[in-house]
Amino acid sequence: MIPDDVVERVREQADIVSIVGELVKLKRVGNSFRGPCPFHQGKDPNFAVSPRGGYVCFVCHEKGDVFNFVQKRLGLDFVDAVKYVGGKSGVEVKEVSRERPAGPDPRERYWEINAAAAEFFTNTLWGQEGGAAREYLAGRSLERATADRFGFGFAPRDGGLLRTHLNTLGFDDARQIECGLLHVKNEGEEPRPRFRNRLMFPIYDPQGRVIAFGGRVIGAGEPKYLNSAESPVFVKGATLYGLNWAKNAIRRDERVLLVEGYFDCVRLMAAGIESVVAPLGTALTEPQAELIRKYAGTVFLLYDSDNAGLKATFRAGDVLLRQGFKVHVVTLPEGEDPDTFVVKHGREKLEAELGHAIDVFERKVQILQRGGWFSDLRRKRVALDRLLPTIRSAADPITFGLYVARAAEAAGIREEILKEELRAAPKRQFGRPASSAAEPAPPTPAKAKKQSLYNLVEPGTQSERELIRLMLHRPGLVERIAERLDSGKFRDARHAQIFRAVIQSSGQFTAESLASELPAHSVELMQQLLVENRGLDRVDDVVEGSILHLVERDVREQLDELEAQLPLAGDEEKNEIVGRIKSLSGSIRGGRRWKFLSKSKGGVVES
Repeated sequence: MIPDDVVERVREQADIVSIVGELVKLKRVGNSFRGPCPFHQGKDPNFAVSPRGGYVCFVCHEKGDVFNFVQKRLGLDFVDAVKYVGGKSGVEVKEVSRERPAGPDPRERYWEINAAAAEFFTNTLWGQEGGAAREYLAGRSLERATADRFGFGFAPRDGGLLRTHLNTLGFDDARQIECGLLHVKNEGEEPRPRFRNRLMFPIYDPQGRVIAFGGRVIGAGEPKYLNSAESPVFVKGATLYGLNWAKNAIRRDERVLLVEGYFDCVRLMAAGIESVVAPLGTALTEPQAELIRKYAGTVFLLYDSDNAGLKATFRAGDVLLRQGFKVHVVTLPEGEDPDTFVVKHGREKLEAELGHAIDVFERKVQILQRGGWFSDLRRKRVALDRLLPTIRSAADPITFGLYVARAAEAAGIREEILKEELRAAPKRQFGRPASSAAEPAPPTPAKAKKQSLYNLVEPGTQSERELIRLMLHRPGLVERIAERLDSGKFRDARHAQIFRAVIQSSGQFTAESLASELPAHSVELMQQLLVENRGLDRVDDVVEGSILHLVERDVREQLDELEAQLPLAGDEEKNEIVGRIKSLSGSIRGGRRWKFLSKSKGGVVES
């Protein structure tokens, strides 16, 4: 037999139009696809297939879902039909023995407690404790109907209320810690709530199960937004907010709008624009792009109109182009974001803006042209350096050719010269190695030299290693480190894999249990780290120094990105960017209050 959750995953990811279309000639008609019925051998287009997952014949009245179609058309039983559809959808399907039931899904414990917490947060928002959060929603013109539709809640300042409530429901402290609702900062201390005094956004998986939360602080406080820690049901870089509500609309509209934040997503959906999702406060990742690819091939980037939004737009554009998307950019008036724009102008005006969207590469060329970056040879060279990464990202051959022609036209050079430059090895862009991977793979022998060079130029790799090593030797540090870092901070894929495995274990692990969850190359590294016991008498210094080093690496990257924005900025914006560069440079100098220990003494060495 096949577990129910596997069947549902196959059903969720299956593209019924594509699967039926292999056996029936279909043509789009309105929101569905029509063709001749394969069951009564009709010739007229009376057979309709909906992207939402069903089919029906209006003559013989055959109907069903993707599994029914495969069973009836190909003569398969249900198990073979699921395997067939799974093979078409990229989902591995394994049967389990009927004599040895698989038992409850181990992820159920996370779904159950998160659902209970979500209910508590919602009740608190509309109770005595939620007054400040309600005032905040009113200030943003968000009505209760909208808040209820998206499950808004409030985490009270008194964190003991959630803890006590969940205890009464049978969720003890250990389980709350395991699921990330409580955390222990230092070994031996009382558990503390992860969320306090925050407007809460439940985060759902595509099947509509609560897997995590995002919290927006009410009033002063940092960080402004805080997500749940990663868990077996939640990986921030592989999750999209709003997909559970948007997936059918995305298939129907054959497009997805990508916005930056929770409120942008909620506001657009409330206005009737439903095919919209948002990353979880981070730059778009390759896994998130792959997730979008299951539903649509066209993306409209609808980010804020400020410098940070522009940077995020082009970064996301490159990620999407590598996945073969058609990528369009919507440019809202200065000072507007999707949330404020829809409030002022409504759905129709935003749809009109979507109609004026332009290709992401054309937008980049447009900004460079307006800034005069093709006016002389020196500036022209810089402009082309800004365009080359996006051209290289274009996986679609036709798009690649069009981008080459457009760049050559804008710069006034021959296409052959530009193609020769593109055939050369990608150069370091904006202070970091050019790479299309979200996490670099472990080096094969043929790539070992290149990977070692990558480690030399990429600051913080040694810091990653030290943090992982200490977590393996001192499980009590797991929560402390996890509170300040997530797996997205790790550049070495092996470090990220071990980090996730340790976090998922909540510090309750053995070498054997971790090895069973890791690929061979990560197991090998883990074994090396377990025999390195230097610096274990100075864990606080090493942990703080390593985290500081990773923070410094992020600041340096922000500096690189700001410098990359300068060619795209207007005269007034340049002064602001230069000011931010000076401020960040000062934060690096000021942040070096920790002196890293020498490598020979078990500490961290600056790269």
